[in-house]
Amino acid sequence: MSENLTQQYGSHAPSADGWLAAIVENSDDAIISKTLGGIITSWNSGAVRLFGFTPAEMIGQPITILIPDERLHEETTIIGRIRRGERVDHYETVRRRKDGSLVDVSLTVSPIRNEDGSIIGASKIARDISERKRERERQTLLLREMNHRIKNMFAITNALITMSLRSATSAQDLADNLRRRIVSLARVHELTLPDLSGDVTARPSTTLLSLFDAVLAVHREDDRQRIQIHGSDAPIGGFALTSLALLLHEFATNAIKYGALSLPQGQIRIDLVTDGELSLIWTETGGPAVTSPGESTGFGSQLERVTVEGSLRGSITREWRPEGLRIHLRVPLENLTR
Repeated sequence: MSENLTQQYGSHAPSADGWLAAIVENSDDAIISKTLGGIITSWNSGAVRLFGFTPAEMIGQPITILIPDERLHEETTIIGRIRRGERVDHYETVRRRKDGSLVDVSLTVSPIRNEDGSIIGASKIARDISERKRERERQTLLLREMNHRIKNMFAITNALITMSLRSATSAQDLADNLRRRIVSLARVHELTLPDLSGDVTARPSTTLLSLFDAVLAVHREDDRQRIQIHGSDAPIGGFALTSLALLLHEFATNAIKYGALSLPQGQIRIDLVTDGELSLIWTETGGPAVTSPGESTGFGSQLERVTVEGSLRGSITREWRPEGLRIHLRVPLENLTR
């Protein structure tokens, strides 16, 4: 190989050690070497970018500077494996940057041997996997949301059959009622999901009252209005559209399962005020007696927290009144079109 390099580069051909040093220095990954006592002996540019420390700050310092206190035991385990001549492959963990923030990394650690073959230290490659982990978390949340939606859809379908039976006068009438309500469910999905045949990055938009009409139409009955909406309208679009649709869907599903819509005489009143912020008050009456379920850790509650606090940057409170549940949602008006 050195002959080929000499032919290509002449007297300027780098040595094998020079090539290796250049590869290490220009790697996107953090490449660090340390003694068996955990003292850092080399620190490449990738390590500077990942952790924020310069070589002058880190060479000669203990590797534990990068390790959160609760993970210090990992270093003992890794060094133990290195002493036995083992390689640690793609170990996912967390390390600490200079500014104190934590970063998700994948570590590969290999023994360093001297000319006699004795193990004298370890080389460590750290790769930033923060985005990969966030993507994995997003995928997990999406899958759980899909599973949650599907389960709720079965609950809603069962409720739709019950609701339609109350007013149906014939099998044909029952079929027509169910068909209309299923079409309403489809309208909600069309309203909140992008058109996959076009620009999937385009953000759908509508108004609050149009959204409420699409989401809640499926729960109305022909002979009476069980859900009444009062108040002012406002535009809504982007991520807020999907987020609020999810919330309304969750409210209505819970009302079907446990609240006002679980009994024939139950009703829901929705009051909307859009003055500086969206103030939405959801009031249920005529349903079964309700009591506070306490601290909930189910997926529905998790989805609500992520939606209200994360996407909408608002707040939500519940009053478990004897006559029925009251929900008060507040969202800054500018967040409805983000």
